[in-house]
Amino acid sequence: MSMSRRRLLGAGGGLALTSALASACGSNTGRDGDDHAGQPVIEQWYHQYGEPGTEQAVRRYADAYQKANVQVQWRPGNYDQQTAAALLTKSGPDVFEGGPTLDQIQGGQVVDLTDLLAEAKDDFNPAVLAPKTYRGKIWGVPQVIDTQLLYYRKSLLKDAGVEPPRSLDALVDAAKELTTRDVKGLFLGNDGGPGVLSGTPLNAAGLTLVTEDGKVGFDDPAAARTLLKLRQLYAEKSLLLGAPSDWSDPAAFTQGLTAMQWSGLWALPQVKKALGDDFGVLPFPRDGAHGAPAVPVGAYGAAVSARARDKALAKAYVKWLWVERTDYQEDFALRYGFHIPARISLATKAAKLRQGAAGEAVRYATDHGHAEPLLWTSASKTAYQDALSRIIKSGANPDRELRSVVRETEAELRRVKKKS
Repeated sequence: MSMSRRRLLGAGGGLALTSALASACGSNTGRDGDDHAGQPVIEQWYHQYGEPGTEQAVRRYADAYQKANVQVQWRPGNYDQQTAAALLTKSGPDVFEGGPTLDQIQGGQVVDLTDLLAEAKDDFNPAVLAPKTYRGKIWGVPQVIDTQLLYYRKSLLKDAGVEPPRSLDALVDAAKELTTRDVKGLFLGNDGGPGVLSGTPLNAAGLTLVTEDGKVGFDDPAAARTLLKLRQLYAEKSLLLGAPSDWSDPAAFTQGLTAMQWSGLWALPQVKKALGDDFGVLPFPRDGAHGAPAVPVGAYGAAVSARARDKALAKAYVKWLWVERTDYQEDFALRYGFHIPARISLATKAAKLRQGAAGEAVRYATDHGHAEPLLWTSASKTAYQDALSRIIKSGANPDRELRSVVRETEAELRRVKKKS
């Protein structure tokens, strides 16, 4: 099965390895010799994108590099686990697409790339650069940004006398007011929101999953108050549940099943084609006196394996492709899908992203973007999402649920700090 860039918004934490996975990745890569022209070989891995033309594009970029024979591997299946296992062997990639993960950084499996961004660091979106940074060093160069937004149907809100919601309280009220016998007010996914929202509501309340100094960022009464409002949406039956397709597909919105939907930027061209100008986009609405609009962002990064045959050459290639070749970066972001270049200068000048809802989306991602912190491990994420599901769907006490998640997260933070 092919994978889409939207999956990276939920990626985080370490990966469990097994001997079976390690042996499955021990394929013949051709890294034992140079090609017929005598050029050094760089093996580069990508996960299998679902967007037509992407594979051909990255092979074209690789062919244009003059200092090495770059051999692209297009990897189907569970790419993250394949890569994590392969990095422990001599047959893994030189350059690969990934986080990289905290485990890979702490385990010395990737190379420090800080010097590649010596002159361009300030031009990369800081929200997506932060999870590539550990102890002041940069371990991956962000490629393109994916983000999520609140889509709303202008005509339905106008007919109901409802303003586009700028606060979480307004969103709860609007969803209830817009719900009729045939149309639901809001779609947050078929599970009611736990699977997609993650820490975004906490960000909207002025909180974070993990603070910059490595502590739990949501051990605050405001967290429970915010999540209780998500329960209110569910309890008042303002949410669309059981749609033919889930949140990542805009079909429920474009077919009129819901007046508002949480989905990805990648859906914008489909929405525009179906509805013309009868829609708008917003960030997740702020909540509370200390809150602010919140936009989840994520970006795969290009990383260099510590086992690369020629680490200096691999680094030079990453710099050439993802720092210097801005034409390729814009092409990769916008020709085969709809994404935001990781470099702010490219995002603000790209013709497809300068006007209307697309332009607003770029501004929201730049001004209000939040990426999952590098220290937010898979164990913490699972504990939080399970608690969020119980709060929203079962009406579990949010204070009690969050206290449990805080304890789990504190234990995880202690564990990863010991490995530093």
